[in-house]
Order: sequence, then C-alpha cells, then structure tokens
Amino acid sequence: MSLVRWMTRATSTQAGAAVTQLLVEPREWRELAQDVAAAGGRLLALWGTNRVGQCDTLHAVTVAPPRVLAVTIPLDADGGYPGVEDVFPSASRMQRAVFDLCGVRSTGQDTRPWLRHAAWPEDAFPLVANPMPAPPQSPLDDYAFVRVEGDGVHEIAVGPVHAGIIEPGHFRFSVVGEKVLRLEERLGYVHKGIERRFTELPILDGHRLAARVSGDSAVAYAWSYCQALERMAGTVLPPRAAWLRALALELERIANHLGDLGALGNDAGFAVGLAQFSRLKEHLLRATEQALGQRYLLDFVVPGGTRNDFAPAGATVLDEYLVQLTDEVTALRGIYEEHTGLRDRFAGAGTVLPELAAWIGLVGLAGRASGQLLDLRVDAACAPYAELNLRRCTRQDGDVLARVTLRFDELSESVRIVRRILRALPPGNHSITVTVPPAGAVGVGLIEAWRGPVVVGLEAGPDGSILRCHPQDPSWHNWPALEHAIIGNIVPDFPLINKSFNLSYSGHDL
Repeated sequence: MSLVRWMTRATSTQAGAAVTQLLVEPREWRELAQDVAAAGGRLLALWGTNRVGQCDTLHAVTVAPPRVLAVTIPLDADGGYPGVEDVFPSASRMQRAVFDLCGVRSTGQDTRPWLRHAAWPEDAFPLVANPMPAPPQSPLDDYAFVRVEGDGVHEIAVGPVHAGIIEPGHFRFSVVGEKVLRLEERLGYVHKGIERRFTELPILDGHRLAARVSGDSAVAYAWSYCQALERMAGTVLPPRAAWLRALALELERIANHLGDLGALGNDAGFAVGLAQFSRLKEHLLRATEQALGQRYLLDFVVPGGTRNDFAPAGATVLDEYLVQLTDEVTALRGIYEEHTGLRDRFAGAGTVLPELAAWIGLVGLAGRASGQLLDLRVDAACAPYAELNLRRCTRQDGDVLARVTLRFDELSESVRIVRRILRALPPGNHSITVTVPPAGAVGVGLIEAWRGPVVVGLEAGPDGSILRCHPQDPSWHNWPALEHAIIGNIVPDFPLINKSFNLSYSGHDL
C-alpha cells in the first residue's frame, strides 16, 4: 500500500502546514511505517494515551514531505503493538519510553527500561497510576549495558553527574587504548514528571510548561503547543502574530548558534572564539530585550499570538545590531576556516555519513550537515515561512567541521530572515482570543527549532483540561547518532563531538 492509498483513509486534515489525521489498526501500523520509510519519510514522535485506566491508544507523527501524518492506533485488549525499530531505529527508545510511562509493550526486542531507573515500582506507570505509589526502597536497578570483550578492551564510565550545570546523562565507553569501539548512552535521570503535570493544567495555560521542556528551545516548544491548540480550536492567527513568532524563533536560533560556535572553538583549544561569540550573543540578547521585552523569550508565544507586540524603537536597535553582527561573524568565520589547529580538530572528527544518517533518521541541524534535507520551515511550512523564501542550508561531510560550517550558514540565513521580517512586519493585532477546544479534540504542532523538529501532540479533556500532552524533542533521533559518530575516534575528542551535536538531556526527561 502506497502513501497515496493511505491518504484516502484520512479522518481529517488540520490547517496550516497540512497535518493529515489517520486511524489505523495495530496490525497496520508496521505496514504504514514501511510505506513512510519507502517514501523517504521519518518518524518524528511516538507516544501513548490513557483514557480508561490503562493505555488504550498509541499515537505517532511521521513526515514524508510534503505530507505530515498524525496517526492514531487503537490498541487491542492485550495492549501490544508491532515494533518498528528496524524501520526507524530511533523508535526503539520511544517504544521503551511508552512502556515505562504507560505500560504498553511493543514487539521490539529491547525491553530494558529507558526512563524508569527504578524511580517508581516496576508495575506502576506514571501516566496511568493515580495516585503514584511510593518509590521502591532501593532506587537502583541493574541496567544491562552491552559489553564489548577482547584483548585490551576496557570500559570508561562518564556521568550521570557532570561538572557544572550540565544535566545528567551516562556514557559508557568501550575502548582500546584511547580509541572508542563502542558508546552506549543512558538518559532520563531527573524524572521531572512533565507529561503528567500537563494533565493537571488548564489547556489554555499549558504553553508555559511547554516552553520549559527544554529551555534553549522555549519559543519552538511554546509555538508547537499553541499551534496544536489553535488547530483544535479552529483559530486563525493574525498575520502579525505569525510574523512575530517567526522573528522570535529565528532570534532563538541565532542565539544558540552563537553560543555553540564559541563553545566549539573553546573545546578545540581556541578560547578567544568563546570570548568573542559570547560577547556577540550577549549583545544580541540585549537587542532582543529592547525589541521584544525579554532577553530569553520564555512565555513570549501565547495562545492566539504573542504576549508582547514589537517595540518600534527596538526595531532600529535590533536591525543595526544585526548589521554589526553580520560583519563580525563573517570575520570570525574567516578565522575559524583559516586556523590550522581548529581545522585539524574539526575535520574528520565525529563523522556521520549521509547513508548512515538516513538509516538512523538524523534530523535538524545535525541531519542537514550529513546530507539530510528535512527542514520543516521549507518542507511543512507554517505561516509566515512560505512567504519568507527560506534558503535551505545543507552539507555532506557529516563531521564536526560540517556541523560548524552549517551553523555559520544557518546563522547568516536567520539574520537575513529576521531583517526581512523587521522590514515587512504586517500591521494589525499581535494576538486574538482562543476558545477552549471540545473534549476529545486532538491537535499536532510541528516547529523547526534550532536543533531540529519539535513536535507537540495535544488532546483536550473535559471542561478545558488536558487529557494528554506529549512534547517530542529532536534529540530522541540524534542521540543514537552520537553513539555511531564517536566510533574510531579517541576519547579526548568526545567533548568536541558531543558539543557539535549539542543535544538535549532535558528533552528526554519527561
């Protein structure tokens, strides 16, 4: 069955970047996944929903440009469903997370816990149990890491506690000398309870929690949540509101790229790069505050539009700074490209070739640095991106150098987009009222954050409550790629390679 034939079974289509809702039986889920993969598509999200005291529904979001499918899979009485980890490798951890949180198991072979860490009883599931039972007396479990054996092979365990403010994550290296043979990750140590907390909030307030799933992507998460809510409520945004959201999203992207370029220079022993890019980021945050009222744009995106309008005086300040930023970034790019020491550290390190990237399902910036074209701003564009003529940036080499170069490319393109928005910002209201959607309404939001596609699945409960909200970070797809990227490299290069991906720990800790 081709994707075209699946389209004939669509139950509805949501406005904006077209999201087709589709109802399939568990036995059909695997066939659909294979057809999406055959069309060059990706699995973006997978989660379960509890309606009757147990997980009775599985949800998935796939994209095969220009088609976005929001798939609903009613589960049988036994609750099982076919695993698709051989079709989409990133599905393995998602399927394990569905079991840890909801108690429904796929047919996938890897049944190790992914999020539980013995923080709650083995037979209790946070999105089903009410109230949650007390944690077990011994909050430790014997996690079955994959062992590598052979002459001279030994293990290096890093984390989960890291230096400074880095969130917890465990990395188990199998090495010979300093060369890495295998890396295995384990994440999800904090147990923030975000998905359960959503169900305790009014649906018109959930955007504030969404913005805090992964703080460096606050605009993207809040916009994705509001997009899902507005689709459910049938809200049509004022053009000015959509353009202001795009302005905020691109400023968030620029700020993160500036921070990463400095940190990558520092990890390669070029401390002046960190100093210069940190200075540029600080000035950008000051200009952002003058234009939009906040340095970091938590809670800037709200249902129906934005919390603040644009300060006219701030437009001049921001535009003038972006001209200065362009000149300084161009000069720093030249230094990075000509610096022998940086090129020696960047080139060939942490390579993920396009063929491997396609198989893993690498997305976002890291994917585009490995020849993967997907960018939701182009391939599933919501307003106003269809009008902004965004130039897609890609590289093929898939190493640290490619990911650094792509950051420079995307930073320049985002500056161009922001300056265009400043000149063409439509008049009118920056927000309108959003009505509470009816109970049972389901919506999906998709936004291309600086790291990659952010997905929020939202389902309305009675009386303006949230029955289920699932935020999916692009890091779910890209953390497995890091395990491949480090193979054959030396242990001291891991911080540099890891930083070149700069994935979210927080996005896993739901």
